[in-house]
Amino acid sequence: MTLFEELKARGLIAQCTNEEKVSDLLDNHTGVPFYIGFDATADSLHVGHFLQLVVMSRMQQAGHKPIALIGGATTMIGDPTGKTDMRKMLTREEIDHNAECFRTQMRRLVDFGEGKAEMVNNADWILPFNYMEFLREVGVHFSVNRMLTAECFKSRLEGKGLSFIEFNYMLLQSYDFLHLYRAKGCKLELGGDDQWSNIINGADLIRRVDGKDDAYGMTFTLLTTSEGKKMGKTEKGAVWLDPEKTTPYEFFQYWRNIDDADVVKVMKLLTFMPLEEIATYEALEGSALNTAKEKLAYELTAMVHGKDEAEKALSAAKAIFGGGVSSADMPTTTLTDADFEEGALGVLSLLVKCGLAASNGEARKLVQGGGVSLDNEKVADPKAAITRDSFQNGEIIIKKGKKTFHKVVLG
Repeated sequence: MTLFEELKARGLIAQCTNEEKVSDLLDNHTGVPFYIGFDATADSLHVGHFLQLVVMSRMQQAGHKPIALIGGATTMIGDPTGKTDMRKMLTREEIDHNAECFRTQMRRLVDFGEGKAEMVNNADWILPFNYMEFLREVGVHFSVNRMLTAECFKSRLEGKGLSFIEFNYMLLQSYDFLHLYRAKGCKLELGGDDQWSNIINGADLIRRVDGKDDAYGMTFTLLTTSEGKKMGKTEKGAVWLDPEKTTPYEFFQYWRNIDDADVVKVMKLLTFMPLEEIATYEALEGSALNTAKEKLAYELTAMVHGKDEAEKALSAAKAIFGGGVSSADMPTTTLTDADFEEGALGVLSLLVKCGLAASNGEARKLVQGGGVSLDNEKVADPKAAITRDSFQNGEIIIKKGKKTFHKVVLG
């Protein structure tokens, strides 16, 4: 199976500007430079970025050269794609810090050894650009009428509106492709399928400015559930690759608890497991699928956090599901004296503090639905509270539903 055939078989490819040319580029040439852009909007990559890193790694293993573009300049504007409001304006210092965090995390999945891959920052070529020069060289090639038909702009115009600064984003991302085409011989831009409009405009800009038609774009399938919802969200927010923001155990548990219908799809998209091996899990049904979920969670945790952390998370999960004692690797919240107002802390407030519910209202519904236990005792009263005396063994284990466990200790 060729690289392009495997990408298709795994369901990774969503759209291509020219499938025949892209497959020829990937399958019949070596060392092809390709790039993916990452705007440094947070101090950690998240699960949505993970799929792109996996593709970069897979392409690198096939002999091609990844270029990871950090959007030091484009982050200053913020991509309006998929957003109902304008992104928060970050300072240069915040962006530089976030970019450094990205670099550290990317190196776990992509080999940036001598000549094997590059990491570049578009602040290096965009920030020195004179605005009038930019308008004359780049802006002149963009039709406002055509831009307004792009989904990323259309949805905003029908909603809360689009700021002029965001309207420039497509031009800047397109110029990135032109710059890398000229400077690095990069003929292929990759990205999530929500980036299709930005990507095809980059290839079109190369054709208009340099008169070349050998630049192509390819987008990946977005990481969504079988119901069409984006993966990587929990009550506590995004599932991050930074172990300080999402612990290895929490990362493991996220994948261990995904819906049955999504297990095989995610195996194909995110792991390096051979398709023949994945097919054996595809035949499983019912409770037997738990084996597939454990395998998926282990593989992904090992890729992001290393095998040692994956082993710890697997052991902790087996102990919990087997009715064993609590584990040191279980996500933990530490309470202080300040948390015990008048000597007690309500169970609803406790659930919110531990990130097991987004609000008191949501916590109340969990309790009333019989979905909360403290040290294996079901909580039936939403007005229930804990005190310092509740910590008989120095800890309390909260169980939410059948699969989520959380340890609470005293500080």
